[in-house]
Amino acid sequence: MVVGGSNAESDWRRYACGGLASCTAETLTFPIDLTKTRLQLQSGSGSGVQYRGMLHALYKISTEEGFRSLYNGCSPALLRQLTYGTLKMGFYKDLRSKLGATNGPSLGVDVTSGIIAGGVAAAIANPTDVAKVRMQAQSNGKYKNAIHAITTIAREEGLSGLYRGVSPTVQRACVVAGVELPAYDVSKRYFLHHKYFEDSYGLHFMCSNIAGLVGAIASNPIDVVKTRLMSQSASATGVYTGVMDCFRKTVAAEGWMALYKGFIPNYARLAPWNIAFFMSYEQYARFVGLYEY
Repeated sequence: MVVGGSNAESDWRRYACGGLASCTAETLTFPIDLTKTRLQLQSGSGSGVQYRGMLHALYKISTEEGFRSLYNGCSPALLRQLTYGTLKMGFYKDLRSKLGATNGPSLGVDVTSGIIAGGVAAAIANPTDVAKVRMQAQSNGKYKNAIHAITTIAREEGLSGLYRGVSPTVQRACVVAGVELPAYDVSKRYFLHHKYFEDSYGLHFMCSNIAGLVGAIASNPIDVVKTRLMSQSASATGVYTGVMDCFRKTVAAEGWMALYKGFIPNYARLAPWNIAFFMSYEQYARFVGLYEY
């Protein structure tokens, strides 16, 4: 593996390309992410639910609240990607280079690097994630933009409000980064090694689809818990007191499949998100002279 220098050296270009690619993917797929959040927040089943699926949610939100509402929370989402996406990819690539400097890249190295990078980056970026979820869930326009949401939450709920849901956020990030990033890299190495594909757009497209699928399967239960915890304010009582409490109450009231609420929009977002992310990352990386395979 060559990265324009020593394999174990940190390179700012990895961070820059990761942040740019994350913002590109976030912008293109944000309306799907919003419908996923709304679907995960609603409880109950049958005819009583507000949204009957991803397409129905897209239609109802856009007609009842206006097309621009599909981008509620986009500003904190982009702010989050500038922090989380930049740090996640930079940490991952650096750790992967350092841990694999002796024996080369492997599945164990990729997974370990992804778990550590995802968890650390998510913990740092949690306030922006809280702001994004609150803005996506609102229909009254309380929060005007990312900075206003963060300052309002901090003023009304204190620092703890900005770190609401940090535990499931970090857990989800560890799972997603520990699955998606290795899935992409391992599948890419496999296809290149066996010469099934050349290093091309087609290969990047296929490997990013694989990463999106395994990421959605692994992360959806944690994502449901995270979303429900983040959406409740400090004044909420008798709802969820923590990760396990939310997990138990959700399963007890709605069954195990409630943990896969929003799976279709989650996967429908993760697949194009990963396609946009990895394909744009590859192009940004090549533009600045990074060649990692």
